[in-house]
Formats: sequence, structure tokens, C-alpha cells
Amino acid sequence: MNVLHLGLVDYETALKLQQSLVELRKQDRIADTLLLLEHPPVITLGRNYKPENLRASAEELAARGVQIFECNRGGDITFHGPGQLVGYPIFNLRAFTDEHGNRKTLGAVDFVRRMEEALIRTCGDLGIPTERIKGLTGVWTTVDSQQANSPRRRGGAEKNSADQQAKIAAIGVHISRAVTSHGFALNVSNDLDYFNLIIPCGIPDKPVTSIEKEIREKRALREGEIPTMQEVAHAIARNFGRVFKKQTLWLESLEDLFASANPPLPANQDTPARPPRELEELHEDRTFLA
Repeated sequence: MNVLHLGLVDYETALKLQQSLVELRKQDRIADTLLLLEHPPVITLGRNYKPENLRASAEELAARGVQIFECNRGGDITFHGPGQLVGYPIFNLRAFTDEHGNRKTLGAVDFVRRMEEALIRTCGDLGIPTERIKGLTGVWTTVDSQQANSPRRRGGAEKNSADQQAKIAAIGVHISRAVTSHGFALNVSNDLDYFNLIIPCGIPDKPVTSIEKEIREKRALREGEIPTMQEVAHAIARNFGRVFKKQTLWLESLEDLFASANPPLPANQDTPARPPRELEELHEDRTFLA
């Protein structure tokens, strides 16, 4: 599994990059690849988007510098912004193997459950207990039994984000001919106020949280500094490798990724499999994008 940490990339450019990599993966010219990056402020509308879940006007979005995009991933509405680690796994679900080494196809639901498991393990590594909620997609903080059984909670008092499950990671995927795109968004140290512009994932009665917020509120099991984005990225890649049972290969740049295509891409080739022009122009070494 190739892993590439790209830094800050605008959403439209990232879409083009995913399209390029999906084409290469369908042709079996690159290995499964996990892109890790951040986006400038952007709201994305999935296939199940409901207009009432967008709370802000076009004028308010423009004033706050928030773009908006429709996309073909599953799910409703979500927000991406700096400080949030976004992961795009470009995986061929037909290229997995069972315990005997026989080739098998990974189902869409199993793929999502494995992503959730990798995120749950990552949060656990950082001292934040998380879990799934039946009937919902994503990863949520865990409320311990003392909080759940406190007189305040039993008496029906109004809940706040400190004593109820909060969403720390969202998931939405697209699958075309068994190759995945889009993926997950893990809140690390992003400004959670942006989520007031929407009803996140169309779920009105549960708050959102972040790794930084959980640690600062001392709900984390460990004391210490807020982890850097690089530290979280390495934890994500490590747990993806474990859950999906793949060796991870960290690449330094997009140039390395496209050079790994088999056969290599001709320099003058003009097909959807080429790196998006915008990426090439951002930085000559293609390592950090902003």
C-alpha cells in the first residue's frame, strides 16, 4: 500500500488527482494507495444530501471563505478544513486475499467497517476511546459508565458535548468497478465552529469533536501535548496497514507515485492517468501542496 502525505490541497485539485489514480488502479498499474491531506475550508454534498442540512446562506459561506462542491461519494453533507486529516484510499476491492492466500473481493460494507476500525485504533493509540454507533457510519467518542449513570444524566438534564457521544471521524466513499475513492475525515485540531454552518452528515442531535478537544477536556487516557498532523498521519497509515493486512510504503512525492506506474507514464502522455496539471504547478517537487 502506497502512502502519500500531501499537506494542504484544494478540494477540486484533490478530486482530479483521485480520478487519475482511480484510472491507474483500474488498469492495475499502481498498487493500492492511501492519500493523506488537508483541505482549505470546503463543504461537500454527497449523494444523499438534503438541502435543509445546509444552514448557511451563500453570502455567509462567501464571507467565511468556504467553497461548496457536489460529489459522488455516499453520505449527506460534511465540512473539511485545515487541521482535519482527510484520507482517500484508492483500493481495488477485488485484489484482497483470504487467510489461505486466495484472491477475494472485499465487500463495500466490510471496506467501510475496516476503515472505521483503523480510525478507532488510531484514536485509541492517542488515548481517546471511540466506537461505532449501530445504524450510523463513522467513529464516535465513548461515554463511560460513570457519566452515563450520573444523577444529572438519569434525571434527563440537557446533555452537552462532554457527556454524550460525539462524532470525531466521518466516512463517505465511492466505488467504481471495485476501485474506491473518497474516504474519511478525522478531526485533529480543526476549528469546529465551521460545523455550525451545516447539520453534519444530516444528524442533528449529536455534536462533533476533535482529537485536540478531547485531550484538552481531559477525556483522553493520556496526558500530553496535542499530536501533530504528521504523528496522526503515521498512526493512520500504521493502522490501515494492520487492518487491511498490507505492507505500507511511504512515498516522498507525487512524482514517486506516478513513476511507480507499470508501465511508467510517458512524459508527453495526455490521458486521465496523468497527474492533474494544477498539482504539477503548485510545487516543482510535488511534495507539499497548498
